[in-house]
Amino acid sequence: MSDGMEKFGALIRREREGREIGLREMAKMIGVSPTYLSKVERDEFPPPAEDKVKAIAKIIDRDADDLLARAGRVSTDISDLIKRHPVQLAALLRTTKGLTADDIARLAQQARKAKDECQHRAKTSTMQMRMTP
Repeated sequence: MSDGMEKFGALIRREREGREIGLREMAKMIGVSPTYLSKVERDEFPPPAEDKVKAIAKIIDRDADDLLARAGRVSTDISDLIKRHPVQLAALLRTTKGLTADDIARLAQQARKAKDECQHRAKTSTMQMRMTP
């Protein structure tokens, strides 16, 4: 890949071999033929579908979103979120341009905290409404 990231096939082959998982064993675990997996690992075939990529990520103990990105894909749940709020999420993602990975991780942590606080306020408000005669 042009950005210095290891190609999908090379990464899964290296990780599989590092865990001493045979090609046939891995292929069986993810529900594909050994021939197909071999061609994916040699980058002769494109990466498999999302469910197979997620299964591979689990087997080789890698982040599924990272592996999907290397496969040139985005998780369906992320795609669905973008489709529900395209303008807002596009604006949010564009604001991260130029930020470091650590900056983005901090932003995500702040967003999780804000979400938790909103959910807590909503829950508290609902409980108070039920208690009011």
